[in-house]
Amino acid sequence: MKENTKTALVVSAHSADFVWRAGGAIALHAQQGYDVHIVCLSFGERGESAKLWRLGNMTEAKVKAARREEAEAAAGALGAAAVEFFDIGDYPMRTDKETLFRLADVFRRVQPEFVLSHSLKDPYNYDHPLATHLTQEARIIAQAEGYKPGETVVGAPPVYCFEPHQPEQCEWRPDVLLDITDVWDKKYAAIQCMAGQEHLWEYYTRVALQRGVQAKRNVGITSKRNIVYGEGYQSLFPRVTENLG
Repeated sequence: MKENTKTALVVSAHSADFVWRAGGAIALHAQQGYDVHIVCLSFGERGESAKLWRLGNMTEAKVKAARREEAEAAAGALGAAAVEFFDIGDYPMRTDKETLFRLADVFRRVQPEFVLSHSLKDPYNYDHPLATHLTQEARIIAQAEGYKPGETVVGAPPVYCFEPHQPEQCEWRPDVLLDITDVWDKKYAAIQCMAGQEHLWEYYTRVALQRGVQAKRNVGITSKRNIVYGEGYQSLFPRVTENLG
């Protein structure tokens, strides 16, 4: 990490989640000079790699290798500073203290200005809220003076939940709409890296267009910004500000 460079942290349950749900934010902030660090808790090798398994003559090791290659290519297309893989497994995903402390150490090392992860609820995929709760707890531990005394603690970076696949059922309601029009080409290039889930490429293009329409409406008809593509986020904490403009 370069000295005095702003940073961000994205915690993704599976190796493709950060692409669909936060690829625009990653590319946009990388373009603005942020070092964006991505943690993939798993490769999604069991539950999110159906196309690979259907090829036949497949092993879990081969699937993981393919998913790693896709995720690294996608992170590169987005301009991320780093992507690391915890490889804790999926379907089901389970965590322990070692994983929690490992992620807390990432917080300490990265010192993020903001954090992105999944919705707090998801009845379709229990790995997703588990990832968010792990992220939240790791953030709290990284703030504690008594955890590895002498290290620089983390402040209070805002946490944003990116859009789940079924937002209504996940009780997810966006209160932040991010204009990603200028970096949509980078996000779509990253999406195309995820060959194992090609069926989602156009779905998330439609999501981006829908959020773009909503974002454009919310900046008002007099805005000069030509918003086409957007991403939605739900904040977990109040925004502290000196004005409401």
